[in-house]
Order: sequence, then C-alpha cells, then structure tokens
Amino acid sequence: MTATGDSPANRILKVNHAGEHGAVHIYAGQIFIARLTAPAMLAELREFKAHEEKHRALFAVALCRRSCKPCRSAFLCAAGGFVLGAFTALFGRRAIAATTVAVERVVLRHLQSQLAILKNLDAEAVGVIAAIVEDEQMHHDQSVAHLGQSTVCSKFLQTMVAGATEMVIWSGMRV
Repeated sequence: MTATGDSPANRILKVNHAGEHGAVHIYAGQIFIARLTAPAMLAELREFKAHEEKHRALFAVALCRRSCKPCRSAFLCAAGGFVLGAFTALFGRRAIAATTVAVERVVLRHLQSQLAILKNLDAEAVGVIAAIVEDEQMHHDQSVAHLGQSTVCSKFLQTMVAGATEMVIWSGMRV
C-alpha cells in the first residue's frame, strides 16, 4: 500500500530526502576543506558522499512515485550541511569523525523509530528506509574508529551536532 497526501509515511520520506540532501552537502563541505586538513580521509569522505547521493536518489524516486514534492527544508539542509561540514573539517580528522558519529547516531535512531512506526502501515516506505540503514551504520562505525580517545572537545562537538541534527529533523517534520 502506498500512502497518499500528507500521511506520516510521506512526511517521513520527505524529511529523509531532505536529510540525505543535507548529508551530501556535509560531505561536500568536508571534502572541500579536508584537502588541506585531513587529506588521508578524502577517499572515505568521497565514498560516504556517494552513499548519501544514492540514498537521496532512493527517497527522490519514492517521493516521485507518490507525487510528493520535496520537503521545503531541503535548501536549508543543503546550506547548513555544507557550512557544518566545512567548519568542522577546519579542525581536522577527529572533528570530521565526531561530526559523522553524531549525525549518524541521531539518524540511525530516527530510522529505527520510523521502521517501527511504518512496519504495518507502508511496506514501500519501510523498504526504502531499510535500504539505507546498513550504509549509515557503516559511516558511524568507521568514524568511531577515527575518533580514538574521547576528549571534552569531541564530546562537545558531538553534542552540538547531534542537537542541531535533531532540530533539523524536528523542524522538517513540521514544515
């Protein structure tokens, strides 16, 4: 069954599409600056960005099948994502990793919640959401490996990024 109108499934898919759009731009900002501050991470960042582009395309196709317009917050997700990515990349490998860990931790929690909410309501939406979980978990886990010993700075950065990510998701569900 495919949801219609402004159903919970459609809102979730719209927000997830905007979030993937933002993630593409976080990695774009990180790649832009990491050429100077963390060149050894460029291949991994490009791989992660390619995954996010694939995820964004999956959600775009699902929205198109449902005749849904993208979330109005997509532009803000892109602009904010690029700024976040570029800014955190200024501080090098650990800040890049801390940003990814924080974003993915929030995203993974939301994806699991979405799957639970939609499991008996919308099989198509569940399929699209489930298709990205493995990549998001891999981004999180690989980034944890770059963090090493947790510091006050990395904990602070993760808290701030996680809070901003929660705020973007919350507001996206309401616009």
